[in-house]
Amino acid sequence: MHIALVNDHSTIEPEDRTPYIRQILTEDGYLIDAFSTLKAETTRVDWADTSIGWSQFDAILIRQTWDYFEQYDEFTAWLNRVEQQTRVVNPVPVMRWNADKRYLVELAEAGVATVPTQVFERSPTAPDLAGLMDQQDYTAAVIKPAVSGAGRETWRIARSQAEQQQSRWQSLLAQEDMLLQPFMPDILESGEVSLVVIGGEVTHAVHKIAAPGEFRVQDDHGGSVHPHQPTRAEIALAEQAISAVSGEVAYARVDLVESPLGPQVMELELIEPELFFRNAPLAAQRLAEAVFSAD
Repeated sequence: MHIALVNDHSTIEPEDRTPYIRQILTEDGYLIDAFSTLKAETTRVDWADTSIGWSQFDAILIRQTWDYFEQYDEFTAWLNRVEQQTRVVNPVPVMRWNADKRYLVELAEAGVATVPTQVFERSPTAPDLAGLMDQQDYTAAVIKPAVSGAGRETWRIARSQAEQQQSRWQSLLAQEDMLLQPFMPDILESGEVSLVVIGGEVTHAVHKIAAPGEFRVQDDHGGSVHPHQPTRAEIALAEQAISAVSGEVAYARVDLVESPLGPQVMELELIEPELFFRNAPLAAQRLAEAVFSAD
């Protein structure tokens, strides 16, 4: 069996091995070793490399395609082509659904405890931001694009700032669909918990803490990652979220934030999540076995 580990161009034969790049190579290294024990060959490739014949692979495993939201139309067109040529993990329909964060609304409708989310379609005119926050009784809110990653155009706003930020809100909504959510204050003190789910079961978890003065926990914004022993409630919620997905899920990361009602899903990552194999190398073996044994 020949497996493609699909990344973006920046991590394929990089000349400057920054800590960021080394971390990615380490994570993929765990998978390469795991597939090797199964006598499977692996090749790290760039999804946007037009010279690649994708039918040569028995399966392609999406890894760090962390530029996909910057080239969204090209990436989705690539997915449409490649799913006709080989098996894609996770399946392309699952990734199409997960690419747009309005899936959070669907999870909530399915009974999954989820951070409340309103979706606003791209429009040349924007509803009054102050009025929207008043309707929901938000003293603070988070605004983010429906299709995004790495904290792009994600910002926290206090109700007292809403009027002066109306022009920014209108500018963003004129370009793309946007989400409005309540700001979850626990993220400042408790951070965010990420549970990794392989084959429908939680294998490990990490605790991500934002840098002082920041609410975004990504390391791009100074966040730090720590081992975490998930609670029963966190495990149950993560597994419930995965079970609500229509389609097979080989791997996932479920990001949770604490609330007065208990943990809530902040993000469900099914395309290219960091899976923190360096915290649990055996999880890489489990994923390799899932890919290897699937039809």
